[in-house]
Amino acid sequence: MTAGIMLVLMGLTSSQIVSDNVMESVEVTPKIEIVGIPSEFSVFRQVDCDKYVKVFGIHIFASQTTPEDKLTHAASVLAQYLDNDENGVPDNTLVLSQLVSRNVFIIMPGTEAEMEQLEMDLIAEAGYRYGQDLYGEETKPDFLVDGKINAPDGHYYDGALEEILHPITQHGYANAYPEVFGEEQGTVLAKCMDAARGGYFEQVPKGGPKSGYPAEAWYHYTDETCDYGCMVTEYIYWALTSILGTQDFPGRHEALKVEWELNTRERVKTGDAAVYELLTDPQYKFPTKAPDGNYKPSAFPVTVVPIIAIEDEN
Repeated sequence: MTAGIMLVLMGLTSSQIVSDNVMESVEVTPKIEIVGIPSEFSVFRQVDCDKYVKVFGIHIFASQTTPEDKLTHAASVLAQYLDNDENGVPDNTLVLSQLVSRNVFIIMPGTEAEMEQLEMDLIAEAGYRYGQDLYGEETKPDFLVDGKINAPDGHYYDGALEEILHPITQHGYANAYPEVFGEEQGTVLAKCMDAARGGYFEQVPKGGPKSGYPAEAWYHYTDETCDYGCMVTEYIYWALTSILGTQDFPGRHEALKVEWELNTRERVKTGDAAVYELLTDPQYKFPTKAPDGNYKPSAFPVTVVPIIAIEDEN
C-alpha cells in the first residue's frame, strides 16, 4: 500500500462554538452531483481536471481519464465515511469543520503515471495545500457490493477505502482532537502505534526480525519516505478498515502480514485492544460499517459547518 501524496505544502453546530477563531460558516448537503470544474477552481483545469464533485464541502477533482462511475464511487465512499448512518447529516461536524476549513481536496488522475506528470506546485501556489491523490485505476467499485467482498486474490482492494480515509484522519480527526489523534509522539493514537511497532521509532528501524522491527511488533511499515506522522496515518487506516471488515477475505492476511498482521475485527480486538477501544468509542463517531460506494441518504438536509481560522501548519 502506498501512503499517497498528502499535500501539506460529534455533531457541533456553529451556535455551539464560541471562539474568536470561528470566522464564518458554510452550508453543506449530502447531494452528490458531477459537474464541470467551477470557475473558482480554475487552477485544477490547468492540471487537466475536467470533473468536480463536492461532498459535504470536501472537493474532489478528476481528470479526463477517470471514468465518471469511479468518481461517483469515490464521492459516495467519502460521503459514507462522513455520514455512516446515511441520514444526510455528517456524523461528526467537529471533524468536518476541520476538513472544510482547510479546503481539503482529493484529486483523481486516471493512473499513477498521470499523477506524476501533474504540476501540483500550481495547486499549492493557489492555496490548496491539504490534498490527497486517488487514482482511477486503483478505485474499484466492484470490490464491496451488498456487503460482500469480491476479490480474486488477497492483493485486490478498493483504493478509495484507503486514500479517502487518509485526509479524514490526518486533517480532520488529528486537528479536532489533537491530544487523542494528533500525529506526533505522545498522543493516545501515537502511543497505540508505538506499541504496535514494538517501540518509538522516528524512522524505519533496522536489525529486527520483522522487516527491521522488533519481534513483538504487529505493524511494520517500511516505506522510508513515510515519516512518523505518515506512519500514524497508515496505522489508523489499517486498524479502522480491519475493524470494519474490509481486510477480511481469503488470501488477505498472507498479502498484508509483511506490513500489518491484524487484518480482521477480532484480531484487532484481541491483538491491539487499545486502538480497538479508541476507534470504537462512540464519542468520536467513527464509521461502524464499511463504505461500499452506494450512498443513499434518507434525507437531504442542510448542515451548517463552522469555518475555523487555520494557523500556518507548514
